Amino acid sequence: MTVQIRMGATRLLLLGFSLATGLWAQSTAQIHGVVQDASGLAVGGAQVTVTQTETGAVRQATTAADGVYVLPNLAVGPYRVEAAKEGFSRYVQTGLVLQVAADPSVDITLKVGSVTESVQVEANAALVETQNTGVGAVIENQRILELPLNGRQVTDLIQLAGAAVPQGVASSRSMQGGQAISVAGGQSWGIAYFLDGGLHNNPFDNLNLILPFPDALQEFRVETSTLTAQNGVHSAGAVNAITKSGTNEIHGDLFEFVRNGKFNARNFFALRNESLKRNQFGGTIGGPIIKNKLFFFGGYQRTTRREDPTDNIRFIPNAQMLRGDFSQLALGAANGGCNTSGNLVLRAPFGPGNILPQSLVDPVALRIAAKMPSTSDPCGRTNVALRTVQNENQPVVKIIGKRATSRRSSAAISYTSSSSHPHLTSTPTCSTPRRGAAITWQIRSPSVTPT
Repeated sequence: MTVQIRMGATRLLLLGFSLATGLWAQSTAQIHGVVQDASGLAVGGAQVTVTQTETGAVRQATTAADGVYVLPNLAVGPYRVEAAKEGFSRYVQTGLVLQVAADPSVDITLKVGSVTESVQVEANAALVETQNTGVGAVIENQRILELPLNGRQVTDLIQLAGAAVPQGVASSRSMQGGQAISVAGGQSWGIAYFLDGGLHNNPFDNLNLILPFPDALQEFRVETSTLTAQNGVHSAGAVNAITKSGTNEIHGDLFEFVRNGKFNARNFFALRNESLKRNQFGGTIGGPIIKNKLFFFGGYQRTTRREDPTDNIRFIPNAQMLRGDFSQLALGAANGGCNTSGNLVLRAPFGPGNILPQSLVDPVALRIAAKMPSTSDPCGRTNVALRTVQNENQPVVKIIGKRATSRRSSAAISYTSSSSHPHLTSTPTCSTPRRGAAITWQIRSPSVTPT
């Protein structure tokens, strides 16, 4: 078993390396545009520099003869854009925020002047994407954190993008946390899910694998219609999510969400108050390992659930039946018995009075019956509660760094495990846990043409 696990991890690691370059663009953004002078003529040879203000990452490009520039593979977040060329004033634009898989057009106009002079521009208007043919929306971090979520299930927020209809949840045989959602009338299994650039579909039913909990998720984009080739894996749409990353500042949070039956009034028709005890707690932290070069982010969420549901009615052999006496069970209800269909006469080997000879009672059956709850009800009726004991753990770790001006590396590990221990509260027997886990392990080192 140990060898198999190691081989699986090796294959997963090799797969991450092989898909790294092709999938990197899924979890990043880019900007493009044209640099021109005040008269509208293209300015070639201008140097365009973008700086991620949270991490200090810098990327540069030089405009072609037609003034066009492209800066791909940019991490999401706030940016400052600068453009400079001899004979023109320096152009500085701040307040530019890139979202996942965005490709906005940022055109720059240079004014004649000294390079020591600068023209400041604040980007407060919505960015326009002219290259993306898909239709969709981005669910940003603020809405992920602040909107109410039942169970903090992030995939429920996909419905906010429009044209999305829930179709139920994954079956009990699949990885828990999967949501069946139809986008733009497509099949629920026709959505391509990406997490940090890697394909995040469950091979069993093609639904989503578990996404990071809200505090660890930066944002996600939902797209449909005429998607680009990189999203053309499935016909209905694409959901592109990214986890949070560390920055030059240490940031984090702690949280706990509690549901407890003691906080609720008893249902009018219930015999007793509900016994639900659900706790969901954890935290996140991110920051620099080496300032401006290497960053980390980590998070953990644990969900525990304990519940004794409404009592269930079951029928088991009572002491009289275990002695072979089924007279009360075969007696009609009108005569004070248990059978609602009237009096019954049980066939051989039952004797007179519907009594089975003690010699015919199997001792193995008696030993099995001894493991059951006991009851004094003449018909064998008993009330039992199927107790629910569930535990779920979800750690998330992400390390991202910059090795050169145009090269970035990222490693992300997301692991989710869950166990369930259903058993009868009235029996002292042990239960068998059910476990499921999903691991996302991606290492990327994409190369782009140096500029």
